[in-house]
Amino acid sequence: MSNIRVMVIDDSAVVRQVLTGLLEDAPGIEVMAAVADPVLAIERLKMDWPDVIVLDVEMPRMDGITFLRMVMQQKPTPVVICSTLTERGAKTTLEAMAAGAVAIVTKPKLGLKQFLSASADELVGTVRAAARANVRRLAAGPALAPTPVAKNTADVILPPATRAMTQTTERVVALGTSTGGTQALEEVLTALPRVTPGIVIVQHMPEKFTAAFAARLDSLCQIQVKEAEHNDRVLPGRALIAPGGRHMLLKRSGAQYFVEVIDGPLVNRHRPSVDVLFRSVAKAAGANALGVIMTGMGDDGAAGLLEMRNVGARTIAQDEESCVVFGMPKEAIKRGAAERTIPLQAVASEIQKQL
Repeated sequence: MSNIRVMVIDDSAVVRQVLTGLLEDAPGIEVMAAVADPVLAIERLKMDWPDVIVLDVEMPRMDGITFLRMVMQQKPTPVVICSTLTERGAKTTLEAMAAGAVAIVTKPKLGLKQFLSASADELVGTVRAAARANVRRLAAGPALAPTPVAKNTADVILPPATRAMTQTTERVVALGTSTGGTQALEEVLTALPRVTPGIVIVQHMPEKFTAAFAARLDSLCQIQVKEAEHNDRVLPGRALIAPGGRHMLLKRSGAQYFVEVIDGPLVNRHRPSVDVLFRSVAKAAGANALGVIMTGMGDDGAAGLLEMRNVGARTIAQDEESCVVFGMPKEAIKRGAAERTIPLQAVASEIQKQL
């Protein structure tokens, strides 16, 4: 099998050096070029094209988003965004995700070399997943800037669920996703009308990014979308997204649902973890819930979705053809956690059936 050929584009010489070293040390990966800005990258691409591009977004001469859109128009290619972990950088990076980037790797302002070295496994895993990504799905994804929608705003952490809760009038939808999920969630949530069941979501994403992601979706959707806060109610017409760096659990008080946002250890290498959310939904909502596992790398969510199915919840997995990375759904299907497999464009209608 041939090596995964990577191009690194970053205006920092230190970042280029560290990223190149980490990737070159990984078996099956070679860095074909490391350049300081997109203008130089364009010249290099005239000679040779990589399998994966690792791209900064804030650079001189041409910003990463403009470059990314050019690449996706000319020859759709898996792009991993390497972005500084700041509030301003989060908004810019989410624009890049909307334009077709596959995943985010964060970098701090200080301690950069040590941080990137400590995150080597994540970086290498992300690049490997990106190389297998279905970039045709990204290139043909939601519009880059849909018109904002005006709306009224009126194991470790949980023990396994043992039985389904009794039926109530409240229904809950739990969505779990990772690589490719920002675009998938946009497609699903923008298709929902104002009257829809309460939704709880885990999207694997670093802290500081989820608030900007939720705000962007809120501006595009008829339903309310917000980054979850501790004790937020799960209400019809509202979607709560777990904040980066924190776990989110569903709780029940009488016939009403709310969320807890807590610290805790990584579960399946993630915080927030889909398994933590799904397990809590199985315990709190039982047969009143719908679980949906979507595009993503790894197996987070498969065990939790199986627990949901075992207590009577409806469970579905996104199909391979519509996934950017068919990892999480594949594992859930293999374990018998998903009763049905459906394309991404059918998820919104399945959510509506929970009413």
